[in-house]
Amino acid sequence: MSLNPDAIKAALRAKVIELAAPLGMDASGVADDDILPATGLLDSGAILELVVWFEATYDIRIKQEEMNIDNLGSINAMTDFLLARKPS
Repeated sequence: MSLNPDAIKAALRAKVIELAAPLGMDASGVADDDILPATGLLDSGAILELVVWFEATYDIRIKQEEMNIDNLGSINAMTDFLLARKPS
């Protein structure tokens, strides 16, 4: 599978915007390096939904010890984590 970093970031951003909308939040300005839990755009349920979507979309299993801010805290972190796990 060939993974394009820009496409991954665009998909992640779109998902964050989608998950934030029902919470009454406008995430359209989220930056790639914003720490998602700290932005207040997503509640804990939405963050969990984002991680589940990420695993399903990119066919990746995230181990418990990998679930941290360094790997999953921002759009950049999630993209880097995915590319390190599934090099193109």
